[in-house]
Amino acid sequence: MKYAIKLFAITSLILTGCVSWVFAKSEFNQLPKGQYELDLSHASIVWKVSHLGLSDYVARFANFDASIQFDGKDIRNSKINATIDPMSIQTAYPDADKKDFDQILATDKSWFNAGQFPAITFASNSIKMTSETTAIMQGDLTFLGVSKPIALDVTFNGAMTRQPFSGKPTMGFSATTTIKRSDWGMTKYVPNIGDQVSVMIEGEFAKSKD
Repeated sequence: MKYAIKLFAITSLILTGCVSWVFAKSEFNQLPKGQYELDLSHASIVWKVSHLGLSDYVARFANFDASIQFDGKDIRNSKINATIDPMSIQTAYPDADKKDFDQILATDKSWFNAGQFPAITFASNSIKMTSETTAIMQGDLTFLGVSKPIALDVTFNGAMTRQPFSGKPTMGFSATTTIKRSDWGMTKYVPNIGDQVSVMIEGEFAKSKD
């Protein structure tokens, strides 16, 4: 019995050590330079806007993509490009069979007008580190045919030289920004439907094959 208890204890210590080693986060500067692609199964773009000052209406985009040209020696040299399909709006509006609110938002010319503008894009042009794990990313957001600069507050959540499930070098970020939709020409129902739109982004990026 004592032998079994000792064996169990030793095995537990070994397994705990292995799990800790596998899931240990690496520094970003240990990741190889090159292109990283978004892992869509671990990513989201959620936005919210005030409704009559009573609540925030929350929705998301389901179809989007992004990539990073990464320079671990100087993260400021890294670049990110992203594309969003406005037809992929998801609002969880009730009684969708009676009123397809997602379709209305996506296609109405006063809203996302996806028929004329089938993509929302973002391209970074600078990254300023504000701490070891945070940065301000500047870039151009093109929406409804209008390009304007925006700033995202970025948090570097962690990096792994070998993500345990994919086996690839992987990094993860969170980002937030707030934009005025009227700056891009979307003025319908302002101010009853808020002009300020808060955007929350989550993403993991895995190293592409060279």
